Amino acid sequence: QVQLVESGGGLVQAGGSLRLSCAASGSIFSINAMGWYRQAPGKQRELVAAITSGGSTNYADSVKGRFTISRDNAKNTVYLQMNSLKPEDTAVYYCNAGLDDYSGSYSRRRDYYGMDYWGKGTLVTVSS
Repeated sequence: QVQLVESGGGLVQAGGSLRLSCAASGSIFSINAMGWYRQAPGKQRELVAAITSGGSTNYADSVKGRFTISRDNAKNTVYLQMNSLKPEDTAVYYCNAGLDDYSGSYSRRRDYYGMDYWGKGTLVTVSS
């Protein structure tokens, strides 16, 4: 089992920045890809950014150039630096840790790569 604890969410004005952190514990040796997904009210969960065990990254088009994902394997932690935030970035952000090394869409992860763990989520609210 793997436990994921997110932190760093909150309320920020448009144009501001936040840094999310996700600390993993438990059977961390089994983790490969890690990522951040988000779900806004009334919408489906979607990929924000993910990083493989080898360090390859994948971003949603809507956040490219504004968000940066990174991981510190020594601390078993993945980060999401979010800059130039927009009101449409408002959502609950979920940390994901996969036993696989898949860094793509949520729907594909859900349907084909079910061996993963999720955090409880952290709310990010961007005011206009």
